[in-house]
Amino acid sequence: MSMALIGLAVGMALGFAGYFGGFAAFLLVAALGAVGFVAGRLLEGDLEFGDLIRSTKPRDRKS
Repeated sequence: MSMALIGLAVGMALGFAGYFGGFAAFLLVAALGAVGFVAGRLLEGDLEFGDLIRSTKPRDRKS
């Protein structure tokens, strides 16, 4: 499936949610779509869970 077709489907789903359910439904569908996207990337192996929680800046540990 091409990225354009996936984008079309996501846009249509968000449009229907916004039209029939209002702004709150639009936000819920968008948030759940983002969670599903991240979960899919994790399952495919393109993203690791540690990448989500690790900071990009090195920290100085002073004990």
